Amino acid sequence: MSFPFHIDILSLIFKGILIGIIASAPMGPVGILCVQRTLNKGRWYGFVTGIGAAVSDMIYALITGLGMSFVMDLIKNPHNSFVLQITASIILLIFGVYCFRANPTKNMHISGSKKGTLIHNGVTAFLVTFSNPLIIFMFMALFAQFTFVIPDHKFEMSIGFTGIVFGALLWWFGLTWLVDKVRGKFDNDGILLINKIIGAVVIVFSLVVLVGTIFNIYTFHY
Repeated sequence: MSFPFHIDILSLIFKGILIGIIASAPMGPVGILCVQRTLNKGRWYGFVTGIGAAVSDMIYALITGLGMSFVMDLIKNPHNSFVLQITASIILLIFGVYCFRANPTKNMHISGSKKGTLIHNGVTAFLVTFSNPLIIFMFMALFAQFTFVIPDHKFEMSIGFTGIVFGALLWWFGLTWLVDKVRGKFDNDGILLINKIIGAVVIVFSLVVLVGTIFNIYTFHY
């Protein structure tokens, strides 16, 4: 079913925002670095750290989108699309379970109290995030589940990718705001709690989508 142009754009923006939030939310090395810098240096140093991570994620999202555009003709087949969405849901479920059970504070990088420049904090966060290309697999699962890639629609896709950036920045802005507000009570247990909440949300989301896809009651197709 085809919707009017403006509804397609709104849908693509909404999907992009969700993808940006989900990809940014897990408390990996850069997430912990963001929290530590917010506590040690101030909220804006933490937010700039998030911006550096968002830039890296955007590069990997573009690489993933470009690669998936070459196989979209294959998955236009309803059977292939069904299998891909089921696979993507299972990958997201596994990721959610891993995120829920993981302890991101183990072997974490300790941020020093020396502030440095905002640019330096952003660049170092970019390098930390960019050194982990495994995020591509996360984007592949999210793009497949949300049917995000639309070949030969460069303008619409550029708006969708803008939504990913906005979603990522929204997450980092919200996280640094929360940490700054509760800085006197925030410790490693707080990091673990956030990670478990994120993992639980991803688990529930992936199960809902998985069951809905199996029974053909839930789909992100246009």
